[in-house]
Amino acid sequence: MTDKRVRTGAGFGRMPGMTKNGRRWNHNIHYHPRILGAVPEGARKALDVGCGEGMLARELRRAVPRVTGIDLDEPSLEQARERSDDIDYVLGDFLTHPFEPEFDVVASVATLHHVDAAAGLARMRDLLRPGGVLAVVGLARSRLPHDLPRDLAGVAAGTLHRVVKGHWQHPSPTVWPPPVTYAQMRELAAELLPGSEYRRHLLLRYSIVWRKPLA
Repeated sequence: MTDKRVRTGAGFGRMPGMTKNGRRWNHNIHYHPRILGAVPEGARKALDVGCGEGMLARELRRAVPRVTGIDLDEPSLEQARERSDDIDYVLGDFLTHPFEPEFDVVASVATLHHVDAAAGLARMRDLLRPGGVLAVVGLARSRLPHDLPRDLAGVAAGTLHRVVKGHWQHPSPTVWPPPVTYAQMRELAAELLPGSEYRRHLLLRYSIVWRKPLA
């Protein structure tokens, strides 16, 4: 099978750094508040799936005492570890790594389209303790021409954000196009995470938030 991952970011043709206003911005970072707003009160342990260079993990650490990040991309993890914080960064595959189902929060941004979406959602679900929260921001494939007006609006909005804020290119490999459509992701969320909240967002992303039942 052809590997569709493409290396971007530091050391691969683009310089690392901040955006024009001194803060990082891109489409994924824009929706970090969707993840952070879902962190349950009193959460003690969080897992960032596909953590890359650790930006979301560091944001989670401000609210959660113990944070673990896992990623398959070693160069990105090397960047994360350069921060010398107390986050536990794991080089590995979250689908097979022997985590215990003990996390109060499992978070993921722009990772599900790198794996089988159903297997990924099920694995994240199973790593939660009862009462824990799964929060996902992801990419999906549009159905044309049905989704064209929404996509054009998203491209216009994204362009405006770039002009105002600049754009930070993350260092992790990318996959394009996403193998699963927005409609298929909505169906998977309803099937695997009953009662979850699925939202499609303007800047070409979707989110899923779900709390695991206590019993």
